[in-house]
Amino acid sequence: MGAIAVLIPAAGASRRMRGTDKLLMQVGGEPLLRRQARQALQAADHVTVTLPDPDHPRAAALAGLPVQLVFVPDADSGMSASLRRGIGLLPEDMDAAMILPADMPDLTVEDLQALIALFRALPRPMLLQGCSDKDSPGHPVLFPADCFPAMLALSGDQGARAVLAANRHRLRLVTLPDRHALTDLDTPEAWAEWQARQPS
Repeated sequence: MGAIAVLIPAAGASRRMRGTDKLLMQVGGEPLLRRQARQALQAADHVTVTLPDPDHPRAAALAGLPVQLVFVPDADSGMSASLRRGIGLLPEDMDAAMILPADMPDLTVEDLQALIALFRALPRPMLLQGCSDKDSPGHPVLFPADCFPAMLALSGDQGARAVLAANRHRLRLVTLPDRHALTDLDTPEAWAEWQARQPS
């Protein structure tokens, strides 16, 4: 049984936060990006995080964690730049890669483990996508290694939607609790609403 990687794209500019870096916001006493990476390390065999450059404050937030840092100087060209570079620099023995958005604080180690366990239990490689209990598709998404060449050819800011569409025939939705698969925090207003819902 081969290894499974988690790729956390974190090279974006966080422009919708209007001056605040959402990935450095505190969740449970640590920066959100560090929390996501730490949880990924508990679930997967390898974790890659894309960043804008080595001097970015996000790199300091990951200090001490055994993650692979991949720098994306062309991050302004869109999400595809992070996916291309991250996938392209994965170790060669990966059976699959899970794309884990860095701005989804409701996702848990158990959610990631659920997708990985199902992938390993299936008789043939499938794409797995987290969804809500109402079958609304969200994240994370796990791609078998045979999808990597298509991911290396991505362009623009549509992420891996084209790869998902081309493999719709072997895509399985995995129901995650509540809104874990859907909650992403892109704006100060979304952060304020999410924080207000958290137990004190």
